[in-house]
Amino acid sequence: MKQSRLMSLAESVANVVVGYGVAVVTQILIFPVFGLHTTLAQNLKMGAIFTVVSIARSFALRRLFEAIRVRN
Repeated sequence: MKQSRLMSLAESVANVVVGYGVAVVTQILIFPVFGLHTTLAQNLKMGAIFTVVSIARSFALRRLFEAIRVRN
C-alpha cells in the first residue's frame, strides 16, 4: 500500500519537528563539554539553521535518487 500525500506531509513535518528538538537539546548538553556557553535563544536559532540545512540536504538527496531511479 502506498503512503498518501497527506501522510507523507505529516511524516515530513514530524521528522523536522523532532529533529529540531533533538538538535537543540543536543546543543544544550554538548556545547558546555567543549567550553561553548550559549543562551537558549542562541541554541534555538542555531537549531533552526541546522534544520533548514538538513531539509535542503534531504531534498537534494531525494531528488538525486529519484533522478537515478528514473534514468534506470
